[in-house]
Amino acid sequence: MTLIKGIVFDKDGTLFDFQATWGAWSREMILAESGGDPAMVARLADSLGYDMGTGRFRPDSVVIASTVETVAERILDVLPELDKDALIARMNARAAEAPQVEVPRLREALERLAGMGISLGIATNDTEAPARAHLQAAGVEEMFGFIAGYDSGHGGKPGPGQLLAFAEAAGLRPGACAMVGDSLHDLAAARTAGMVGVGVLTGVAGRATLEPAADVVLGSIAELPDWIAAQG
Repeated sequence: MTLIKGIVFDKDGTLFDFQATWGAWSREMILAESGGDPAMVARLADSLGYDMGTGRFRPDSVVIASTVETVAERILDVLPELDKDALIARMNARAAEAPQVEVPRLREALERLAGMGISLGIATNDTEAPARAHLQAAGVEEMFGFIAGYDSGHGGKPGPGQLLAFAEAAGLRPGACAMVGDSLHDLAAARTAGMVGVGVLTGVAGRATLEPAADVVLGSIAELPDWIAAQG
């Protein structure tokens, strides 16, 4: 395998635990947008693949890997009277303030990778402003030389645009880079961009789902520095 010189990370489910971060947030969003009406709450939760009882997402939830716009469209299927632009604005504002639950040893892993001379970037289907807010709150924004949301001009995943823009910004061939993420969208983007695809299990998808699409599946990014070192 080619020595990896650049890594572009997904954000939710990769740097931050997906269920722990977005479970409570999504419950409050569903209650707010539905006005607390029990029938609407149930319909909206089901449409988004969310269990109001457990506060967790189903593996097939549209929320897991989609853009804010796609999630908003799913909400509008249930609540068509809402204004789409206003809904997206509310979702982005709430998302920017959502407390992020970091995966274990987040900063340690990033510092080790940077110490290995590896360029680091972010490619998320979140919008860029909330993504930067989350990274800043975690104290790691400055560790990434490239940060792109789906609204940053490179498209969203599973398209390869964000990944190729990262490689160009880092001055690297795509083949010398890896995409690290928790979803099939991430791994499909890696494949199309010609990058190594690394799956992690800190999202909703399990090993059996990710392995057929990945070059390797790790428990979390904490295992990434040792895995990369072993490739050399």
